[in-house]
Amino acid sequence: MPVVLLIVVGALAGVIATRLMRMNTDLPTAMVVGVLGAVVGGLGFRFMMASAGWVGGFVLALLGSLALLWLYQLWQGKR
Repeated sequence: MPVVLLIVVGALAGVIATRLMRMNTDLPTAMVVGVLGAVVGGLGFRFMMASAGWVGGFVLALLGSLALLWLYQLWQGKR
């Protein structure tokens, strides 16, 4: 069950992150970035805190998504 929850939370975080950064991406791209951001945020979450609940996981997933989108924008600008 935690993997499914990670995917759902990550997808939601990715969609919100793309909107916050005013990026025009399609839904699958936003979801993939969100899931990857959730993985990054989840790893950070495990190292930083023992348990902060789903809200802390969501916030870190959102921050991870924002960081990945920022890196993606930097990479796209150099091409």
